[in-house]
Amino acid sequence: MSGAYQLEGRLADAETVRLLKLATTASVATAVVLIVVKLVAFVLTDSVSILSTLIDSLLDAAASLINLIAVRHALVPADREHRFGHGKAEPLAAMGQAAFITGSAIFLVIEAAPRFFTPHAISHSEVGIGVMIFSIVATLGLVTLQRHVIRRTGSLAISADQLHYTGDLLVNGAVILALILAVELGWTLADPIFGIGIAAYILYNAWQIASGAFDMLMDRELPEEERARIRGVIQAHEGVLGIHDLRTRASGPQIFIQCHVELDPGQSLLQAHAISDAVEDDLRQAFPGAEVIIHQDPYPADRETAARAPEASGPALDA
Repeated sequence: MSGAYQLEGRLADAETVRLLKLATTASVATAVVLIVVKLVAFVLTDSVSILSTLIDSLLDAAASLINLIAVRHALVPADREHRFGHGKAEPLAAMGQAAFITGSAIFLVIEAAPRFFTPHAISHSEVGIGVMIFSIVATLGLVTLQRHVIRRTGSLAISADQLHYTGDLLVNGAVILALILAVELGWTLADPIFGIGIAAYILYNAWQIASGAFDMLMDRELPEEERARIRGVIQAHEGVLGIHDLRTRASGPQIFIQCHVELDPGQSLLQAHAISDAVEDDLRQAFPGAEVIIHQDPYPADRETAARAPEASGPALDA
């Protein structure tokens, strides 16, 4: 996630709620199961690589629990005190995840560094490898579910969760390699080296998550491809002669669209209102659950005002 919101194919509210609740519950359940099996593996092997994945799973469980609570709060409808809904709970949860993940990476570095000077022998490596294979299978199932939910809902919190679980797949594979190198080839330094490498990867994940959450908290515009799609929907209406001042933002699972459309000044208010309603309906079809506000301007719009607007396009600027 490179700071841009993932918004493709948002669903209507009921299906969104079902998918988000399913993804958050599955995430917590998977993390708890992996904590138990990795704790057993670490006790038996004394491997810092396995410890790194155990710490990561502990943080996964905490972050996933925060996600579960935050997503449910974000789905609460707007009320008198929160007219724009509760969607900002999602990026706040993602920020919390980033902090958790950063802390786990720092702890892992502290644990792995001394082993460069006093390497520890690894025992019961077959147990460790078996646990890592089990972890890969369980995590792969969760990530597949999360990707489906993200495609359908565009949830930032689930995106953050999916990002570090995807990283876990690579981490678990790296641990298997570290155990093989340490036990079969006697490369005892492989264990702390892989531990440090995993910590660096965890920190990178934390940065990616925090970047996306910060963008949403600061009401960053939607990606340009989404804005172009919005303009296309609006300009497809025959009665729309121009569009300017397009403003967009996301708040958790909901997006907000505001713009000025330029209409024939000779038509009645009733006709102009009907065109605006039709545009709003089409935008909500393309972006289910979106909140749309359209201001109607006579065409051509005032040139000076349009030139100052953050967004302008269409025939109004052709002169």
